Amino acid sequence: MIKEYLNSFKILSNKEIEAFLDLAVPSILEKGEFLSQEGQISNQIAYVKSGILRSFYYSSEGEEVTYCFTFKNALVTAYTSWITEKPSEENIQALTEMELLLISKEHVHYLELHYPNWRRFFKQIAEMEFVNIERRLFLLQRENAETRYQDLLINNPEYLHDIPLHYLASYLGVTQRHLSRIRKNISF
Repeated sequence: MIKEYLNSFKILSNKEIEAFLDLAVPSILEKGEFLSQEGQISNQIAYVKSGILRSFYYSSEGEEVTYCFTFKNALVTAYTSWITEKPSEENIQALTEMELLLISKEHVHYLELHYPNWRRFFKQIAEMEFVNIERRLFLLQRENAETRYQDLLINNPEYLHDIPLHYLASYLGVTQRHLSRIRKNISF
């Protein structure tokens, strides 16, 4: 599955993908365990083989705010911490049992140094993440909760089946009660 994912970008050769696989370390996270926690410096990237991760932070009132979910066949890290090498302000937690492949920052630098296409690959990933974040920001600021929920139904229906309702509500920026009303009023 990882090979298909990496090949889908049409950037990396088989040799470059094998170099990644030689450096990546298989890992398991149990439900509730953290890939990354607030206050830690992110020094690894994870490829999600199976399971669901939730990224969240604490508001000034101390409430958890879910802002991202990561499903299988994706890369994830506490990106700001990764870039700045400063402690993270976010938490990345397993909502299910997880199978991951981890690669350290040191090994990523090795790949970029010895295989220039890896630099192109990570640049493309960063650009895609920027587009996703901007799209999410626009949805939160321009659209009402019902439109945001409909967008989720159309573009990410897997969220609706696998994520607990209170995390979905937080992700959409509404209360659980409000989300229940929205779901009741929308029929597809």
